[in-house]
Amino acid sequence: MKTFILSSTFAMGLVAFGASMAPAQVGPRGDIRPDFGQVDANGDGVLTLAEFRTQGQAKFSETDANGDGMLSVDELLASAAQQRALMIDRLIQEKDANGDGMLSLEEMSPRNPARFFDKADSDGNGEISRAEWDAARPRGRT
Repeated sequence: MKTFILSSTFAMGLVAFGASMAPAQVGPRGDIRPDFGQVDANGDGVLTLAEFRTQGQAKFSETDANGDGMLSVDELLASAAQQRALMIDRLIQEKDANGDGMLSLEEMSPRNPARFFDKADSDGNGEISRAEWDAARPRGRT
């Protein structure tokens, strides 16, 4: 039951923040966020609550396949599957250095693991603590 609740919460987060609209950004906790320009409907460089709500409503309506104003498990699962596919496509586009449509270990690894390790090891003791890891994740996208 806990897994279902967490999965549902994650799926609702995807729906509420317009996860399927490209380009999107992946936040530090793995959540998908729409690009600022997608939410800034009038292009004035600032977001209003009305613009934010309009974005959420549009995504909700898109996910509500049968138009009943409610999101079923099937609708949420379909939306989540679509989001996973988009994330995988983006990952391959970003990392596939040789253009073969697949990712090797070298393509998936940080370009310079020692450099990342040194940056993450903020106290220089040769080890990365949980706090250092959490602090480095948004920067290094590990």
